[in-house]
Amino acid sequence: MKNKIIKKISGLFGYKLVEKDYIKNIRTLSTNSSLNIKNFLENLCRKKQLNSLIQIGANDGKRFDELNYFIKKYKIKSVLVEPIDIYFNELKNNYSNLEYVKIENSAISVDNEIAYLFAVNDEYIKKYDEHVKGLSSFDIKHLIKHGVKKKHIEKKKITSQTILSLIDKYNIKELDLLYVDTEGYDGKIVYEFVVKTKLKPIIIFEYIHIENKFFSKLINLLNEEKFKFFSINENLICYPPNKDFLLEY
Repeated sequence: MKNKIIKKISGLFGYKLVEKDYIKNIRTLSTNSSLNIKNFLENLCRKKQLNSLIQIGANDGKRFDELNYFIKKYKIKSVLVEPIDIYFNELKNNYSNLEYVKIENSAISVDNEIAYLFAVNDEYIKKYDEHVKGLSSFDIKHLIKHGVKKKHIEKKKITSQTILSLIDKYNIKELDLLYVDTEGYDGKIVYEFVVKTKLKPIIIFEYIHIENKFFSKLINLLNEEKFKFFSINENLICYPPNKDFLLEY
């Protein structure tokens, strides 16, 4: 009864609480399922189809990171993007002295529209589990619906650039994988990338936090561009038409 009242009150203020068991069940499934991101990446590397990538929302490069192992083992040419300073510094240390890895301290947004991100204040971070470190978002409601107390959230000023400026900065002419995990902003990044670049990599992005109306628009675009896609837990895996030969059923 108490939980129902809390949900109704939260709804009045535009917040929708996420069922904790739902999230935990998804994470348990992703860890134990034979169809998971790790096996998917291993298959690409084994076929020598993963030689370059961009990771947007890299965090510290260790915490629940699917790419770390493969980047280091296969020496994948990588650009890793993280806007929050404390995690950016940890990311740099994690990939120190690897000349094939570039680390970028910024957010990626459409028309540089994001100037701030909401994150748990460092003073309170130990009150939450490890997943909370990855909840930094342009939308404060994203943290609240995951159970973070509003008084524990701070607004962090960050640097922002477009996906096109990132590609130009590192002179990226070929790309095998675009990996996006930005806690709700993923859809806008992927949409702009598909519309405004000629690159045709495999795209992996977290889709469960994207507003349904925009997600439908993105799916229509992917269909128009002849992508084939399927979901693995919280992520959508998208194959462009020039790479659909890699699909295995």
